Amino acid sequence: MLAVGLPTDVIPNPVFGRPVDVTWWSYPILLVTAVLGGLLMATYVRTDASQHIDRLDADLDTPGRAGGLGGLLSFFAVGCPTCNKLAVLALGSTGALDWFAPAQPILAILSVVLLGWALRARLQSATLCRIAA
Repeated sequence: MLAVGLPTDVIPNPVFGRPVDVTWWSYPILLVTAVLGGLLMATYVRTDASQHIDRLDADLDTPGRAGGLGGLLSFFAVGCPTCNKLAVLALGSTGALDWFAPAQPILAILSVVLLGWALRARLQSATLCRIAA
């Protein structure tokens, strides 16, 4: 949550600022993507040192890539449209407000869908869950 919320200034802080006000839907999207992203990252934690990921498994980690893309989309979705250098470079500051800002809710929905799909795929492919006694 902090990795996305602080630089986008959705979580107010003295380091970052934004000239465009935070939208009402940025707060729930930030919360949902933080929870989904945290749960997805937790599926990669292994406590047994003998377990390792083969190179082939790492190359075929589609849910991990989808989760990373979902996290990136959430950053663009809740961020300030005129602070996004890519949007301003491609569209100009007026274009960022007129074209990119209305697209941000779509990016937010896509980020939640991608993170949810990635988490579901990771949980469905889990073969064991060892609980230490």
